[in-house]
Amino acid sequence: MLGLHIADIVVLALYLLGMAAIGFWSAKKIEQSHDFFMPRRFGKAMMVMFGFGAGTHSDQAVGVASKSFTSGLSGIWYQWLWLPCTPFYWLIAPVMRRFRAITTGDVFEARYSRSVAMLYAVVGMLNLSVNIGVMLRGSSAVIEASTQGLLSANVAIAVMTVVFVVYGVAGGLGAAIITDFIQGILTIIFSFLLLPLLMNAIGWMDGIRAGIAKPEMLTLVAPVEIGFFYIVVIAFNGLVGIVTQPHTMGNCAAGRTEMDGRFGWMFGNIIKRICTVPWCLTGLAAVVYFGRQGVDIEADNVFGAVAGDFLPQILPGVLGVFLAALLASVMSSCDAFMISSAGLFTENIYRPLVPDKKHGHYVSVGRIASVVVVSAGVAFAYWLPGVVAGLEIFWQVSAMMGLAFWLGLFWRRTTPAGAWAATLISFAVMLFTSKIGFGQYVLWDFNVRCAPYLPDFMLRQGELYLPWKMVLYLSTGLIGGIVVSLLTKSVAEEKLDNYYALIRTPIKAGEQPAAPCTLPEGAVVPQKRNLFPNTSLEIMIPSRTSVVGFLVGWAFVAAIVITVYLIASA
Repeated sequence: MLGLHIADIVVLALYLLGMAAIGFWSAKKIEQSHDFFMPRRFGKAMMVMFGFGAGTHSDQAVGVASKSFTSGLSGIWYQWLWLPCTPFYWLIAPVMRRFRAITTGDVFEARYSRSVAMLYAVVGMLNLSVNIGVMLRGSSAVIEASTQGLLSANVAIAVMTVVFVVYGVAGGLGAAIITDFIQGILTIIFSFLLLPLLMNAIGWMDGIRAGIAKPEMLTLVAPVEIGFFYIVVIAFNGLVGIVTQPHTMGNCAAGRTEMDGRFGWMFGNIIKRICTVPWCLTGLAAVVYFGRQGVDIEADNVFGAVAGDFLPQILPGVLGVFLAALLASVMSSCDAFMISSAGLFTENIYRPLVPDKKHGHYVSVGRIASVVVVSAGVAFAYWLPGVVAGLEIFWQVSAMMGLAFWLGLFWRRTTPAGAWAATLISFAVMLFTSKIGFGQYVLWDFNVRCAPYLPDFMLRQGELYLPWKMVLYLSTGLIGGIVVSLLTKSVAEEKLDNYYALIRTPIKAGEQPAAPCTLPEGAVVPQKRNLFPNTSLEIMIPSRTSVVGFLVGWAFVAAIVITVYLIASA
């Protein structure tokens, strides 16, 4: 049936039914709206797997394998762009937890104004719709390829969407975190299952070196496309945007304590960086494998085609386990993104406009918003021309409100008008340097109109090089935000004092704030320890725990990079 053995069908059916059951079980624990959007009851193990599961999905494996298939080992940076950001998660997580917020939109309202919170809610929902679309598109490509086209990508998208919407809408973020624990384990299996089979078939690294004629395909840094400049700029863009990806608040703040959040987010993502290695090597080995067969294969289909060739030979049901793990990897992220989007709409757009309703009313609104956001993501998935193109769009959209967040965090003088300016100017420059069209109709194409007049170092194959595009929209947005802030009225000192007091005040065990971004009654705010006292800069002196954890994070980063380098050069 659809290219699958009956054992594969049984495995998939049991998995899908199990995930739905967890969602309905979790629904029984929802009493207040914060139980749906931001339960704060999970320990380190659950938060590690939530950090891993929410940030890891099969479209990333497709994207890395696809880029490694075409560009070589340096294609790993299509996910390793977050690798240099990972140690910073240790520093960011307790700050996000101390905001005592339900959504990141609450943080923007506490720092700036309700209008900036609403702007963030709109941008955040757009961000997550794009991300959901990319994930569904990438996962469906694997499913279609691994079943030799008998199960179409469109059907795969529909099945995945129905299941994660059912359990996510029923159980909220709690269901997402519980299912992510199970799905995270399956995702690790999914990441490593194919590689030894494929490598054995081609003769391991010796076979790769003998079968790949271009030596630059075996280097981590390829000067032509993915060089040092590319890696630095893409990683910096990722760090700017990671704090305003809406699901980041859940990754940091759904734990019982600050340490649960920071431990879970950093180490969950370190596991992801490790899983990226087999994705890359699978794409690289596939160059040799399909080359020997004389098969011309589309890059996005590489991962699924390898699965379809090898897994059915092992044992009936193994392909079903692989597909269940693949579904797990995408649904574990889509559910978290869906609930984060619903929280943004409900808490930062709907509740301010329709206040003083019962908690059940807001939960119902959140469930409806979930379906709407996912529908937009599905539409984007059907439109998207390819997974790599979708990843690049997502990178850019993710950074749009990051400048406003970081300016507000470190500089007291940043104003709501400055936050609006930084965001809108960045968006305008991003769109100006892009191709805007609908079907065959092209409204604007920067590369056709303007690229011929740019210096050669800013171009790749006659088009604006992606890192330079990021430099343009980040720099103009930053300058615009600073200039407009200096020309407009400052935020009230009382509002600023409350915002920075939140950041300085650690979370107490069992603390439940009465309202988002408010300190509990009787809280003692620690004295300010500023690196630049008597200035408008708000940069705190880090604690010993922060410094040690940050350095440990960098040690893991170095170990992962060195390991891959040694594998490639052995």
